[in-house]
Amino acid sequence: MAILEGIVAFESLRETDKFNGQDTGKYSVTLTLDDDDADKLEKLGVKLKSYEGKRQRKFASKYQPMVFDNSGHPYSGSIPYGSKVRIVWTEGQEHPVHGVTPYLNKLKVIELADTNMEDGDPSDF
Repeated sequence: MAILEGIVAFESLRETDKFNGQDTGKYSVTLTLDDDDADKLEKLGVKLKSYEGKRQRKFASKYQPMVFDNSGHPYSGSIPYGSKVRIVWTEGQEHPVHGVTPYLNKLKVIELADTNMEDGDPSDF
């Protein structure tokens, strides 16, 4: 098992992912990674995608992962875009085309992103 930190780009931790209207049967989080962690993953054979010049990776599991707050207590809320999290993950088997699959085990919310809109509170909309 390995640990890394990242910034949430997408998450589906309370219900399974949906893709093109189909249920994937997996829980997942896509993280934007710093250069050091991204380099470490690539050296392990994990393939990354780039979005706006930042490297990202999706971590998934068939089983609902345990999610904790920064104090180590169970967390059940949503995790908005831009939140800082720490995950525990394991390496899967290497695939000749898709590389090594990283499986999500646990997630800890380090810092929740501010969910207010820049131009005012969403309730004012």
